[in-house]
Amino acid sequence: MSSPEDRLSALGLALPDVVAPLAAYVPAVRSGAHVYTSGQLPIAGGELLKTGKVGAEVTPEEAYELAKVCALNAIAALKSVVGDLSQVAGIVKVVGFVASDPSFTGQPQVVNGASELLGEVFQGAHARSAVGVAVLPRDAPVEVELIAEIR
Repeated sequence: MSSPEDRLSALGLALPDVVAPLAAYVPAVRSGAHVYTSGQLPIAGGELLKTGKVGAEVTPEEAYELAKVCALNAIAALKSVVGDLSQVAGIVKVVGFVASDPSFTGQPQVVNGASELLGEVFQGAHARSAVGVAVLPRDAPVEVELIAEIR
């Protein structure tokens, strides 16, 4: 049986450094048998990969890929608290926020980018919300947070 780290590697992915908080919070916190991540933006190499609203400046396909980056950042934040991703029993809940043009209604398909990656890495399904919003920090198109159960 492979570990979450092995599955990430098989997907050609490596965990990035944990993204530094943009304000007064921590990237993730453990409470009992759960870890809660703060909202993660599509930041790589210290840079926000894209700005704008999905359905206007950002295509749904681009936003789907950005949601994967958010999920990867959330996994890095999760690992910073638990140390070993094999300690994760599963992802319980994912919340995805999509900065949307008023006419855009495909938020669930955008957040699938995060959900599908998390499902592959942790081999399971989770509860989820996909919410359209007017604006996100730094004009990011997508933000993802999660709750994980720890063994």
